[in-house]
Amino acid sequence: MHHRAERSGKRRALLTSLFASALLLEGICTALGQTAATDDLSIELVDPQSLRVCADPRNMPFSNEKGEGLENKLAELFAAKLQKKLDYVYFPQATGFVRMTLGAHRCDVIMGFPQGDDLVQGTNPYYRTAYALVSKTGAGLDDVTTLDDARLKSKHIGIVAGTPPATNMAVNGLMVNAKPYPLVIDTRIDSSALAMIKDLTSGDIDAAILWGPMAGFYAKNANPPLHVTPLVKETTGPRLVYRIGMGVRSADQNWKRQLNRLIQENQPAINKVLLDFGVPILDENNRPIGPEAAAKSP
Repeated sequence: MHHRAERSGKRRALLTSLFASALLLEGICTALGQTAATDDLSIELVDPQSLRVCADPRNMPFSNEKGEGLENKLAELFAAKLQKKLDYVYFPQATGFVRMTLGAHRCDVIMGFPQGDDLVQGTNPYYRTAYALVSKTGAGLDDVTTLDDARLKSKHIGIVAGTPPATNMAVNGLMVNAKPYPLVIDTRIDSSALAMIKDLTSGDIDAAILWGPMAGFYAKNANPPLHVTPLVKETTGPRLVYRIGMGVRSADQNWKRQLNRLIQENQPAINKVLLDFGVPILDENNRPIGPEAAAKSP
């Protein structure tokens, strides 16, 4: 009897232990399920109650401290959709920008980043654009679409040194008369794009080659407006067309998924911001996307 009672007691203890373990496991699974279902971002974000954006304080048309740039406007759109407060960490977008902002966990997203750049984990792209040729309207270059066009041979062309189209210019013998502008600058006190546009309007150069958003923005705001041709027909040299997404830390998977959903759900509103800033946005066949097509959901 004593041995049977002892064995029965051990059995009850074992069953109690197994039952407790099962309850604990169920609780863990439930918690994990709730985390996955709600995309809990408390571990990934600096402050889950705020949209904390890494930005340059003086880099129009992308961002500035006054909130006037296209990426500022996109951040405002996303903050409203997320029902979060919008905060910025500003740092000049030069060497060390990612390391000192996103990498240092001072902020949680860079609003514009080329797809394929391994410094960050990219979201799905929200627009395609290209380097562009900018000239005075009616100056004889409006229908030039490639850098091997003979009409460019004698022209004085502005180019940011070290950018992909500089290679295309060299291949086509255009660097002899080119005017280079610095790639690495302190954006707080200088702007190669603005300097190039000023030289174009004054006649110091005949044409300028700029990154699409800069080309479109400054051309639109020039008086009179300048002509912009995206360089989508180049057959040699590095690619000049890029997809742009947002940048997050490589470990932040839930955050990336949430941003991807926001991009998909708000593409027409994103397109409107881009077009308002003069950005030449392109479809998958490199054709310009106008206001009517931009207003349609993907």
